[in-house]
Amino acid sequence: MTSLSARLRDQFGELDIHLFDQFLRCRIAEGMRLLDAGCGAGRKLVLPLREGFDVQGIDENAEAIAGVRRLAARLAPSLGPGRFRVERVDELSLPDQSIDVVISSAVLHFARDDEHWRAMVHEMWRVLAPGGILFVRLAMSLGQPGLQPLGGRRHLMPDGSARYLVDAECLLETTAELGGSLVDPIKCTIVHDLRSMGTWILRK
Repeated sequence: MTSLSARLRDQFGELDIHLFDQFLRCRIAEGMRLLDAGCGAGRKLVLPLREGFDVQGIDENAEAIAGVRRLAARLAPSLGPGRFRVERVDELSLPDQSIDVVISSAVLHFARDDEHWRAMVHEMWRVLAPGGILFVRLAMSLGQPGLQPLGGRRHLMPDGSARYLVDAECLLETTAELGGSLVDPIKCTIVHDLRSMGTWILRK
């Protein structure tokens, strides 16, 4: 008999608890068109694939896209491999206002600079339909010790990696610039001495 953890992983994949909360609160519901912008091998897509969502995913990594295509072929074969493409977040091929939910999890903090960060955000916003949800998890500077500035918002993290780090003021200014509204207050989870991860959820 399989363990509870194995059964849960089979059902939900590695769905972020903050994203899972949006499903529980019916903000992400059946029939919605969903894009995972930076989907990797699809660890966040097990639940929507199982539940028949109209799912698409893009990632710059061809190996990751091969992995998510295999996952989709097993869980939702009717979607077809063309729903998962090698593509950049700042150059999406999708039409304007064609997606109801855009997920961006641990992607935006890899921005090269302000221009790149804004380009990714604006592309995701462009494809989002009116009333749609943009769900973002990203690294923040709030409460993060040991940062070494690299110029602009880029910093060297305690683990030696480089990240583009925003603060709450930046996210609120961007929300106003986009003309969106916060679905929830901006939340920040501090992982002791390692990273500070924020949750930014907007409605268009």
